[in-house]
Amino acid sequence: MIEIKTSKLSNGEFNRGVFATRNITKGELLHEAPVIPYLNEDHEFIEKTILADYVYEYGANHTAILLGYGSLFNHSYTPNATYDINFKNHTFDFYAYTDICAGDEILINYNGEVDCDDPLWFMETDKE
Repeated sequence: MIEIKTSKLSNGEFNRGVFATRNITKGELLHEAPVIPYLNEDHEFIEKTILADYVYEYGANHTAILLGYGSLFNHSYTPNATYDINFKNHTFDFYAYTDICAGDEILINYNGEVDCDDPLWFMETDKE
């Protein structure tokens, strides 16, 4: 249902993104990404590495590295996918927020809410 391909949206070193290999229906589960959680106080070590750009908040006291395709979804303020944290299964569950056509890049809002337009750490913005 999904695959990793070169993305025109990613301006990172690897330029990767997650793409649909078939049409996907709104609400459909796209991916369950297992997590490796660590205490927020240990984030100072991760900040010294490239992994700092790929981690997610995981509850009040933890941050998580997502396995699988979880850290490869690119950002959009008009996403076609969203995610829920599944603490019971220790996964981030990614769902289609809209219908997605085969070949489309699957995008999430890095702010965690599909309609949140707060500026992000890697974007220069004039928003106030």
